[in-house]
Amino acid sequence: MKTKLLIAASVAFLATQAFAQANADQNTAPANSQPAAQEQASTNYTSAKGFVLEDGTPVKMRINRTVSSGDAHVGDTIDFEVLQDISINGTLVIPKGGLAFATVTEAQAKRRMARGGKLDINIDYVKLVSSEHAALRAVKDLSGGGHTGAMVGGMVATSLVFFPAAPFFLFMHGKDISIPKGTEVTAYINGDMKLDIAKFQPASANEQVAASTPPPKSARIQLESNPSGADIEIDGSFVGNTPSEVQVPEGEHLIAVKKAEFKNWEREMKITGGSSIHLSATLEKAASQ
Repeated sequence: MKTKLLIAASVAFLATQAFAQANADQNTAPANSQPAAQEQASTNYTSAKGFVLEDGTPVKMRINRTVSSGDAHVGDTIDFEVLQDISINGTLVIPKGGLAFATVTEAQAKRRMARGGKLDINIDYVKLVSSEHAALRAVKDLSGGGHTGAMVGGMVATSLVFFPAAPFFLFMHGKDISIPKGTEVTAYINGDMKLDIAKFQPASANEQVAASTPPPKSARIQLESNPSGADIEIDGSFVGNTPSEVQVPEGEHLIAVKKAEFKNWEREMKITGGSSIHLSATLEKAASQ
């Protein structure tokens, strides 16, 4: 019982201290100052380790929906919007407006006897420009001094603690915990992540043109013959034997069916893209020599 009380008191004390410090910072800030997330739309970090997203890199983000201990469930996924572009050595790695994700690990609605709700959210990862996932944690490091620092550091190593709102959660006896939509937090990259710079480079002009050029329209031709096993040629090129189904690009084409000891069967056709055509070739015996 003493250990539980000590943990609760330590968390409450640290939360209150953080709340007081946040208020002090707000009161002493210049009147014309704005939150850093609004002032700075992008951040470039220089890594001496190469193209590496380094451990402890901050990622500022805000929650995209309200989460409450009254209706949340363990395993629910919570999404966040990234508030800044993050570049490494001048190359964009995490885009502003990108997504980060967390998971609800504990959710308990308020109970009787003035016992408040419980809500624990585990921060998981942020998506990179390359669609890879970079692991996140909720604290910058775990080097808190003394027994209390180490204990509380271990408690929040993977859980998001929302300051300065956290003290209200801790002391809302008999109430559900609610994290409102738009709440801003900072998570941190969990461990160095070596990246392949090729995955973050923009496509070349030729690749962009190719990607933007729609593929040519084609038609489907089902071709059979009597007798079967004849060669099929499209514009003089062998494409298979009867019976077969072939794809032919839109336009005018010469279709031929050939078999030894039989006369060639030919048709000139104008093919419309997206159409489906069925052709049946009856081959005539060639005159004997």
